[in-house]
Amino acid sequence: MRTEHEMFDLILKVAKEDERIRAVYMNGSRTNPNAPVDIFQDYDIVFVVKEIRSFIDDRNWIDIFGERLYMQCPDELDLILGHIDEIKNYYGWLIQLADGNRLDLHVQTIDVAKNDILNDKLCKILLDKDDILPFIPEATDQDYYVKKPSNEEFGCVCNEFWWCLNNVAKGLWREEVPYVQDMINYFVRPQLVKVLSWKIGIETNYSCSIGKSGKYMYRWLPKEIWELFLKTYSSGNVIEIWEAVLTMCNLFDVVAHEVSKKLFYNYYENEANESLKFLKHTRQLSKSAKEIY
Repeated sequence: MRTEHEMFDLILKVAKEDERIRAVYMNGSRTNPNAPVDIFQDYDIVFVVKEIRSFIDDRNWIDIFGERLYMQCPDELDLILGHIDEIKNYYGWLIQLADGNRLDLHVQTIDVAKNDILNDKLCKILLDKDDILPFIPEATDQDYYVKKPSNEEFGCVCNEFWWCLNNVAKGLWREEVPYVQDMINYFVRPQLVKVLSWKIGIETNYSCSIGKSGKYMYRWLPKEIWELFLKTYSSGNVIEIWEAVLTMCNLFDVVAHEVSKKLFYNYYENEANESLKFLKHTRQLSKSAKEIY
């Protein structure tokens, strides 16, 4: 596996020797001082170019980065699927290299780059042949810090959590596991992650990022809370899902209470209690039942 030094040397060598490439910048975890360093970190590289067409038309130019195991061109997929009408200013190759490194490489026109680099605080300029890129401060993940919710946002998140459990309950009674897992992971769990993030925000004065999907929450949550959160993930077994869902409810209720008190926000306990009662009632409901109540 090539080292970081070797990869950067190659990336910059390619850029310096290609007249079409006028600048290079990097974003992603390698620019984030708070991201853990490990062997799976991608190289998120943007080549700032005069035009992108020649790079797309010559499919062999990326061979210089090494043998590929497999690759994705997301902009090409978007075009094929009709999500975009044309490719004009931006194109990317997501490359898993045979030596283990992953290179997420993009070409971007100069005008677009000048704007995009100012909108992402996790950017670092590696090369600028013509001084075309604007000055940017040192990379920081500040844009991703937990933000204090409003009273209204807090209420909406709580309502979404407790309401969507209705779908989880009926799905579990029917033993429709794929539907249940979607309801939990796409609608219910995100609300739990939000209240946990607000707990962290309160305790850190909103000065940290919990990472994508809350993957860094373990850094700030008490061990027992983090372990309870992990128990909200289950297998496809219906009995185990019921247990995980109830763990999720209890955890949400405790943390939402805490957040509401510290922020002096309203927490509608009756809504939570009735939702939980309905969930538990449905769990005990006979499969031959003709009525819910």
